[in-house]
Amino acid sequence: MSIDVKICGLKSSDAVEAAIEGGAHYVGFVFFASSPRCVTPRRMAELAAGVPGGVTKVALVVDADDETLDDIVTNAPVDLLQMHGTESAGRVRAVKQRFGLPVMKTVSIAGPEDIDVARRYEGTADRLLFDAKAPPGATRPGGNALTFDWELLGGQTWNLPWFLAGGLEAQTLAEAVRVSGARAVDVSSGVEDMPGVKNPAKIRAFLEAAAGL
Repeated sequence: MSIDVKICGLKSSDAVEAAIEGGAHYVGFVFFASSPRCVTPRRMAELAAGVPGGVTKVALVVDADDETLDDIVTNAPVDLLQMHGTESAGRVRAVKQRFGLPVMKTVSIAGPEDIDVARRYEGTADRLLFDAKAPPGATRPGGNALTFDWELLGGQTWNLPWFLAGGLEAQTLAEAVRVSGARAVDVSSGVEDMPGVKNPAKIRAFLEAAAGL
């Protein structure tokens, strides 16, 4: 089985290098002020300058308006927009049309009812990402080092590619993939020493674990 990996929340050149050298298929950059992983479009452009072709550069936004999106896509080399807020299917469609970029929609999962919510995006998004629902009072919708019940995804079929996220680590990756059936995964907190501080050794270990599946 081949597992695609997205390393998200990159802020340093050594973390980007570790992701690329380890074989990451996607590199993610966060544009959300409340996140300790937040970067500017200029900083993303600097970090992404050495990313080779074939590695997808992802800009993560949370309920961003058109002005914010325009600033990002004009000043950073974005291949894929990740909408990680409460954006509706209509908003996803409008962003795709306006900016001419594919969109990955994140859906927060806590119970079976959230799977039903995800179905609303099957006709509009290009990819889905399933993350753990943030706890009450959280300042950000993802990257909280939380997992959810992977069995909620097991046996489900989707008409578009999807990613599993939420508290994944090198040590738990094989079980997460086995239970959920994921063919692509996203990691942020699981390769950090603290929120926003990536550990290149942990990035390499996670990618090695994925390569062994």
